[in-house]
Amino acid sequence: MTRPNRIGLSALLLGASLLALSACNTAKVETGSAGAAGEVRATTYPENAYFGDTHVHTGWSADAGQDGAVTSPEDAFRLASGEEVTSNTGQKVKLNRPMDWMVITDHSDAMGTINEIRAGNPEMISDPFLNRMYEGLKSGDPQVMRPLLGELVDRQSNGNLPRQMMDPKWAISAWKKTIEIADRYNKPGRFTALIGFEWTVNAGGGDNLHRNIIFRDDATRAGQVLPLTTFQTMDPEKLWAYMAAYEAKTGGRMLAIPHNGNLSNGRMFEETRFDGTPMTPEYAAGRQKWERLYEVTQMKGQSESHPLMSPTDEFADWDRWDRGNLNGVPKKPDSVRTEYWREALKSGLRLEGTLGANPFKYGANGGTDTHTGLSTFEEDNFWGKLKSVEPRKGRWEPVVVGRAGATGYRGWEQAAAGATGVWAIANTREAIWDAMQRRETFATTGTRLTIRFFGGYDFNAADVGARLVKAGYAKGVPMGADLKAPPSGKAPTFLIAAMKDPAGANLDRVQVIKGWVDAAGVTQEKVFDVAWSGGRKPGPNGKIPAVGNTVDLKTAKYTNTIGAPELSTFWKDPEFDARQKAVYYVRVLEIPTPRWTNYDEVKFGYQMPAYVTRVHQERGFTSPIWYSPS
Repeated sequence: MTRPNRIGLSALLLGASLLALSACNTAKVETGSAGAAGEVRATTYPENAYFGDTHVHTGWSADAGQDGAVTSPEDAFRLASGEEVTSNTGQKVKLNRPMDWMVITDHSDAMGTINEIRAGNPEMISDPFLNRMYEGLKSGDPQVMRPLLGELVDRQSNGNLPRQMMDPKWAISAWKKTIEIADRYNKPGRFTALIGFEWTVNAGGGDNLHRNIIFRDDATRAGQVLPLTTFQTMDPEKLWAYMAAYEAKTGGRMLAIPHNGNLSNGRMFEETRFDGTPMTPEYAAGRQKWERLYEVTQMKGQSESHPLMSPTDEFADWDRWDRGNLNGVPKKPDSVRTEYWREALKSGLRLEGTLGANPFKYGANGGTDTHTGLSTFEEDNFWGKLKSVEPRKGRWEPVVVGRAGATGYRGWEQAAAGATGVWAIANTREAIWDAMQRRETFATTGTRLTIRFFGGYDFNAADVGARLVKAGYAKGVPMGADLKAPPSGKAPTFLIAAMKDPAGANLDRVQVIKGWVDAAGVTQEKVFDVAWSGGRKPGPNGKIPAVGNTVDLKTAKYTNTIGAPELSTFWKDPEFDARQKAVYYVRVLEIPTPRWTNYDEVKFGYQMPAYVTRVHQERGFTSPIWYSPS
């Protein structure tokens, strides 16, 4: 096992292109006059990581609005770019640090209808259910509104919405306003406002198969189409056809990001087409072409790993939402196998052998899925998934997703997550989208730690340090890419560098997760500790001991007296078999820190039950690097 190579902070910062701490502070921009967008200086290869959110719903989404959210896309962009706004409960909210970019992804289904219902449009409230929604919104009573929200989600999941909500005429104005707002807030070099929407497939009564659709373009192109709805189709192949038609018509570009699959009841990575027929080579190639990233972490938990599939990985059990689907339908015992990214990455290698293309070739993505218009992934400034769980005493208790009972997910189970870091040549729509398209991204639980990951065959320990990034691009490939077939007798080598969030916690360790298909055609995995802080040594089981814990639950504070501000290393796969397909990604863990639940306890002066998680280890995941013998 390679021992960690600890490089001093000054050495890491000497190179013109190593790890950017926070792109909002280090973006290469020639700034114009106050308030101007500035002139962007693009670089030949990415020098900066830009942080943002690909999954934001405002009060213009029907479900968010029915819960009482009134925020607009304008409010969402204002908050993300650093302004103070008023929350849905009348509180003032401002981020500790602005984002670099953001996408608003309001639901395409029923787009434009909730504001009409709230206003009492006679055409809307002539329907008995919509009239009850109207009366509930008018009352402002959560005890009335919450059951109506559940009924709304259930109706959408089962194809039983009133015809008024399915009429596309309402979407025309709402879509036009949404994309025009995005154009207005897009400031190249300072803040990138991307255009998007969510295609919200809840198959079979709540199996979550949502996709976020991200445009590379401005309103001129995006305005030539209306967002696709599930009223038109729930088949992803028809979504891809819609995307292809858009590109052919406008000359623009789109990509799709599947929602984390933990509430899909096993359908996200099922090994069939949507209609249950066998996968085809065309299906596999289409999924790989259009769906470039996968959401591994968000407010509704994570879909990176699960202890049932990774029993020897002590860090696989975290932020689990694994009891039922979006409507609370319980999971079948084997369904988690086809819901998680790591397992899908391995399965994709196996399927490629028979289909000729890998249908699960996904890079790493994190988003919030907030339904408040408030993208907040900071533990000490977390505003919840819904208006009904914005900051207040006792918000840990109510069910926020699903039905009350065994399968319902309660307030304390929300995660203050997640975020995506993109290695882009500039903070512009084109550069941010292009980084997503080539999968040069990493996902985090909300922390702004940064990770570099390069693969090749000619790296060595001398490449670690100030020359790491230049060597990485010159001699290998970055995260999200493919390794070529190896020169005879050579094994893959990797350069890895991680740096702490400048306003956050030190790092515990860096790990490489490897998946492969063995000679019998069975998928395998192994976690390698490749760099770690302090003088720890592997125990008898080969694992690195825990880093320790400085969290004071009484004050919700911690200290950086343990861990390291940065960890870098050169690593060579010691078990490489050139005949076997393989996939590698990096996981970086921070030292333990207070979770938002602990911050709430201190802020509001009460104690939650012992089963509530109060301390966690924030983490980040790179997009993989793939190896194939061919």
